[in-house]
Amino acid sequence: MTETTPELACPIAPVVDIVFSRWTTPILWALHEYGRQRFVELQRRITTITAKVLTQRLRQLERDGLVVRTYHAEVPPRVEYEISELGRSLGPLFASLSEWSGNLEKVEAARRTYDERSSAR
Repeated sequence: MTETTPELACPIAPVVDIVFSRWTTPILWALHEYGRQRFVELQRRITTITAKVLTQRLRQLERDGLVVRTYHAEVPPRVEYEISELGRSLGPLFASLSEWSGNLEKVEAARRTYDERSSAR
């Protein structure tokens, strides 16, 4: 019998890779909260992201089917982004995580305890 590594055996690992990469959640949240937006609008809302990284993440999210890109052949051309139905289907997952965020104080307390123990060694 061959042994499978935990990374390959864990059924949620691919989901975590897709959904929780660095900028995915802020982008999806902004598109869900504010609706269809142009690139510049997203960039204004997510102030700490660079244009290059936003471009890369939007392309990846479009490739993954979580975001829809619409090109309008106008003068000047206009491009808009919106969350797809597949992206919206992540809502319950994000709601659960939001609910769990009430535990962050416990996490901070555990970190302080750990750090105090570590510094005493």
